[in-house]
Amino acid sequence: MTPIELKSLIASGENSQVEFKRDDLRPEQLAREIVAFLNTHGGQVLIGVEDDGAISGLQRADVQEWVLNVFRDKIHPQIIPIYREVSVDGKTVAVISVPMGTTKPFVVRHNGREDMYLRMGNRTEPATREQQMRLFEAGQLLHVETMPVSGTGIDDLDLDRLGFYLTNLIQDDAVPANTLDWIDRLLGLGLMARDGLGHDLATVAGLVCFGFRPRRALRQAGLRVQVFDSVDLEYSAVLDRVLDRPLVGRWRKTVSGGRELLDPGLVEEFMALIEPYISRDRPHLVDHVRRERQWFYPSEAVRELTLNAFIHRDWTRSVDAEVTVFSDRLQIMSPGRLPNSMTLEKMLAGQRFPRNPIIQDVLRDYGYVDARGMGIRRKVVPQVRASAQRDPEFRLEDDRIVTVIPRSVE
Repeated sequence: MTPIELKSLIASGENSQVEFKRDDLRPEQLAREIVAFLNTHGGQVLIGVEDDGAISGLQRADVQEWVLNVFRDKIHPQIIPIYREVSVDGKTVAVISVPMGTTKPFVVRHNGREDMYLRMGNRTEPATREQQMRLFEAGQLLHVETMPVSGTGIDDLDLDRLGFYLTNLIQDDAVPANTLDWIDRLLGLGLMARDGLGHDLATVAGLVCFGFRPRRALRQAGLRVQVFDSVDLEYSAVLDRVLDRPLVGRWRKTVSGGRELLDPGLVEEFMALIEPYISRDRPHLVDHVRRERQWFYPSEAVRELTLNAFIHRDWTRSVDAEVTVFSDRLQIMSPGRLPNSMTLEKMLAGQRFPRNPIIQDVLRDYGYVDARGMGIRRKVVPQVRASAQRDPEFRLEDDRIVTVIPRSVE
């Protein structure tokens, strides 16, 4: 970094990736700023710069050794910093560059405690309980889908759906014979969990996939469906409904060896609800007998993306997944950021990121989603491209992932 580059950086002020510090800060103060950057998007700490941007310079001897000791003694997991000193107008500023951490969560070890911090704008703040959960999940040390949901139990899970799943999809002939056997089996599958207080509770994955009314105990388990006659959100929607069903339907095996749907799951209810708003009968008969259905959006792509909104969502976010239909596009919102080092480019290339592997495996077992995990690359993008003459748009917006499908070219 040159003196001119340093002056330009200081002139821009403190922000989400730049922090100014005087030379007399304590080791735990520096560790807190470093950990916040590691747990967020990385950044730079400038030592020898006042809060107002005035350059006071380094005063203590051997600052580099002091900084290395802070990284060794106060920050866990340990990383090797990028440290440099830049001279400006006869004064020296230490520049510590910190990448976004890949082994989250990072903590400050001080006075027998381990504390987590995040960078929020130009401030460093302690991570809340929910934010700590997201950090553990980002580091793949915790899958929120396996956490027990307070107030639930075996009675909140549809054992008919589960019985079909065990015997017909994962080929387990030993269907539990009583409640205790069911609980033991579901604990093993990650669909129930013990809370440490002697209670056997349904997990997030258990409720979302097989719960009777998942939103009664897990408010974010639903799917909000909205339809507007305009290109923007309006006060009055043509349709505004929150669906509250388990993801999978209730099926039974037929005599011929096939299967029959007895009660729709969320995916079937959603597709039946949305069909009149994303398709229509063509005006002319085919072979003078029947009318073909014209889809404004590829139905298979819509279904795949909607299910992906559940497979890859962040369950610590207390909002429903959403599908919104406008006059010129269909938009699907999945709560939460991409996990850890995943990017949109990696996702579109087909790289897998199993944030909710139990939910993903259940849906694959039923055949609801692509078994290879390549649904977006091999199915969604080609279908949308053929329908609309352009690709779907994938965006990261704050704490959500948004997919936009353009209306087909008629």
